[in-house]
Amino acid sequence: MAKKLVLIDGNSIAYRAFFALPLLNNEKGVHTNAVYGFTMMLMRILEDEKPTHMLVAFDAGKTTFRHATFTEYKGGRQKTPPELSEQFPFIRELLKAYGVPRYELENFEADDIIGTLSTLAENDGFEVKVISGDKDLTQLSSESTTVSITKKGITEIENYTPEHIKEKYGLVADQIVDMKGLMGDASDNIPGVPGVGEKTAIKLLKEFGTLENLLESLEQVSGKKLQEKLREYKDQAVMSKKLATITREAPVKLELSELEYEGYQTEELVKIFKELGFNSLLDKIGSEELSEDTELDEIDFMIPEEITEDLFTEDSAFYVEILEDNYHYAEIIGFSVANSKGSFYLPADRAIKSEAFKQWAEDETRKKTVFDAKRSEVSLRHKGIHLKGADFDVFLASYIINPSESADDLAAVARLHGYPQLQSDEAFYGKGAKRHIPEDEKLAEHLARKALAIFELKDKLSEELHKNEQYALFGELEMPLSLVLADMEFLGVKLDMDRLRKMGSEISGQLEQIEKEIYRHAGESFNINSPKQLGVILFEKLGLPPLKKTKTGYSTSADVLEQLAPKHEIIQEILHYRQLGKLQSTYIEGLQKVVNPKTDKVHTRFNQALTQTGRLSSTDPNLQNIPIRLEEGRRIRQAFVPSEEGWVIFAADYSQIELRVLAHIAGDEKLIEAFQEDLDIHTKTAMEVFHVKADEVTSNMRRHAKAVNFGIVYGISDYGLSQSLGITRKEAGEFIDRYLKSYPGVKDYMDEIVQDAKLKGYVSTLLQRRRYIPEITARNFNVRSFAERTAMNTPIQGSAADIIKKAMIEMADRLKAEGLQTRLLLQVHDELIFEAPEDEIEKLKEIVPDVMEHAVELKVPLKVDYAYGPTWFDAK
Repeated sequence: MAKKLVLIDGNSIAYRAFFALPLLNNEKGVHTNAVYGFTMMLMRILEDEKPTHMLVAFDAGKTTFRHATFTEYKGGRQKTPPELSEQFPFIRELLKAYGVPRYELENFEADDIIGTLSTLAENDGFEVKVISGDKDLTQLSSESTTVSITKKGITEIENYTPEHIKEKYGLVADQIVDMKGLMGDASDNIPGVPGVGEKTAIKLLKEFGTLENLLESLEQVSGKKLQEKLREYKDQAVMSKKLATITREAPVKLELSELEYEGYQTEELVKIFKELGFNSLLDKIGSEELSEDTELDEIDFMIPEEITEDLFTEDSAFYVEILEDNYHYAEIIGFSVANSKGSFYLPADRAIKSEAFKQWAEDETRKKTVFDAKRSEVSLRHKGIHLKGADFDVFLASYIINPSESADDLAAVARLHGYPQLQSDEAFYGKGAKRHIPEDEKLAEHLARKALAIFELKDKLSEELHKNEQYALFGELEMPLSLVLADMEFLGVKLDMDRLRKMGSEISGQLEQIEKEIYRHAGESFNINSPKQLGVILFEKLGLPPLKKTKTGYSTSADVLEQLAPKHEIIQEILHYRQLGKLQSTYIEGLQKVVNPKTDKVHTRFNQALTQTGRLSSTDPNLQNIPIRLEEGRRIRQAFVPSEEGWVIFAADYSQIELRVLAHIAGDEKLIEAFQEDLDIHTKTAMEVFHVKADEVTSNMRRHAKAVNFGIVYGISDYGLSQSLGITRKEAGEFIDRYLKSYPGVKDYMDEIVQDAKLKGYVSTLLQRRRYIPEITARNFNVRSFAERTAMNTPIQGSAADIIKKAMIEMADRLKAEGLQTRLLLQVHDELIFEAPEDEIEKLKEIVPDVMEHAVELKVPLKVDYAYGPTWFDAK
């Protein structure tokens, strides 16, 4: 078999991926765009190249042997954004799981490692493929070595073979360093000869062959000015060539046999992909979660012939089995119960028809330990049974104890807490096409084990909650909230289907009109959704300057079109066409797909145990992400209406809750004063940072102040702020420094919370929700820096989440106590949405702000704004 070595320039590919992809985050708040791009590249390499040997080379540090020649080598490079730095440890973990060796060498660059190994491999008869985003490596090209350079991000590659170099430059690979000696390289701060660009360098090398030959024959160079330049900067050119030359004799302590690629470790990759939230990539590695190796103990269980009252004790574990994620529309497969009498399997159809089961399930005094109370309650409500008495939820308890290890599979939760006697659902039922429900006896045992696990885990988890002083958070916040959320989910939100369809027709009409305008500007009709056809129209027919090219032609990506917008009217029309098209497919059509045809309602599912900060999210549909910046997007909320005639939608939201929490936790006098006096906090910040009076604050100053106010809450870096404001990183860094000088209490809080986290290993919210941050003491600077930012922002975001959860519980109680018909429908970020009879509006204006503003007492007042109208859109 032919030997093939693939060498990857790790730093270069990571940088390319980071800047090519938007700042992606996983559910834990970790930035993942560079890791994701790197993974996609790795997958593509393995599939296309099928290497027998592999290595990823990394730079070892900032200083290399080249700095002894030129201290300013690579000087002027911007500091690596922390959002990228924090991803390198994950890239290294990824490579380990993929079984790909990595290597770095003190005082040398990744290029030198690659140059040395490619030469060794060539001499040993290997075919070599080098992959990088840096054209410096093209000098390694030979008959045996192809250098692939990423062009557009990481998706497009240009292969540099000797033939391609000849065709592109008219040079041979060895002359690349001569070219760099003449023209320099701004990215590496290699000076070259001032005034000599690529064209001149190529022309000179075609005539003289090498830099040395050129410098020995200066009198033959045409043009006196150029002769003088070359003579004046002769030494600099020689030095530049030396700097650009990749060494092929670095002291690499690796044998080629050590680079053999034997394939990836599926289990490790599954673990990493799940941690990073790369769910879409799991199928690509053919992952199948294996059965646990643990030998399961035999258990005694029963399938009672008749479901009678005496099966149920005063305190039982109860489990509802549903295989589909969306339990609103799924069939219940079966139930199981475990108590002091034993473990029982109850077939779903028999149990639902049983009066004894229904009485027990609906008896508030018969306490039940469950797994996912909300899911259990909602699924039973759809069968006409109202579950009551669920007083301990193993799922929520495990989440509160350590949110970073949350799992929605009972077997995974059980293993987390030292109970291995349970097989995962994927192992038991199978996955994908292989999924099936086994025969009754096996199913009965599996469900009986589940009830038994819940029964066994209760005391252990209860003890841990008490030890962590989190039982109040569990019992007084999350448990009652699960029942409030269950009511909201079951109730659902009415959608005006006619209005939604009408919006769809209107948007279709708008799209047709825009289409005609685009055709008018273009002078012909074409497929607007085809990048290839659009590229021909824009860059060939209309003569607009092509800013980027792709493998198939011209790039027509959003960033390219936005840069071209001032140059032709057609561009704005195309951008608007794309926005409306996405709105139509994702939201107008998407919402119609998830409407329950029996009720004309959407029954979103609230994820209560997902985020590490405690924030709720929603799925099927995700109502947190309806786009409201675009007018047409905001209008989608017009389709959300009350379910009763003569009712209205009432919405109330917290004003700047996270900044108010920050003021309270940090105890900063200026922030507290601003909120106590009800000042505009962004204007106040602009006054402090820019040292101006209120009437001198411009809209731009306020915009910058707003970005840093909210950015501080999320641990923003100078890079993140520069991206959001369109300013340089230096300006952004100075702005953050001025902010922290203006609010010293915030600076003190940040310092203290980091120190506290290092001592304890976790941070807490006002209501004692914990987030463990073991990376806070990591040796790796980048890992530690990310952990420090997490420590700073989690207490703020988490406390804000706890406050609105507490308000929801108190709001549900208050509505009941007041005897009102008003119903709580949705929670979206810091907003609560109700439907209410018109004659209860005056009462709501009084009690909703009262409840929400007094959910907790802070050093600053909480402020709630409310509005109401015939639709959610009008309640703004």
